[in-house]
Amino acid sequence: MKLDMKRGTLILLVAVAGLFLSSCGYNKMVDLEEQVSSQWSQVENVYQRRADLIPNLVNTVKGYADFEQETLVGVIEARSKATSVNVDPNNLSPEAIEQFNQAQQGLSSALSRLMVVVERYPDLKANQNFLDLQAQLEGTENRITVERMKFNEVTQAYNAYIRKFPQLIYAGMLGFDKKNYFEARQGADQAPVVEF
Repeated sequence: MKLDMKRGTLILLVAVAGLFLSSCGYNKMVDLEEQVSSQWSQVENVYQRRADLIPNLVNTVKGYADFEQETLVGVIEARSKATSVNVDPNNLSPEAIEQFNQAQQGLSSALSRLMVVVERYPDLKANQNFLDLQAQLEGTENRITVERMKFNEVTQAYNAYIRKFPQLIYAGMLGFDKKNYFEARQGADQAPVVEF
């Protein structure tokens, strides 16, 4: 009799826990959190695509013997730094995202300097390999913008869901914390000054 009572109590507890977890939106929180992680991976993917194009760009530019080596070294070093910063999708803290953003911004700046210097080399600007790589880089920059926007959209959906009633009661207890957005760096609203 005691064994049946314990078994019945256990079954009742499992049933109540199942109802508790299903009514609190646990499964939806898991789905939304996975979307945030997946979209962050896509952001990293397009940044990696850009990094993968750079060695070909550098090799194309290297063919011009009098090209400024300092500029090429700067691009190579910035690429190395940018690809060494990895962010765990489960720890999208503002600091981690900012570190990633700074490394990527360093690479963007180095590429911008390279493109300014290229203006002095009409033969290089006419080189078909260079033109193809430049077009691919431009396309990749557009993809980066789109993927960052999508990341912010899924992050917004996740954050809004865990902050609504009744999820807000359970989210913190179950380990679902607010995720951070990918924000533009400070001063990004100001156009850069380019001097020739």
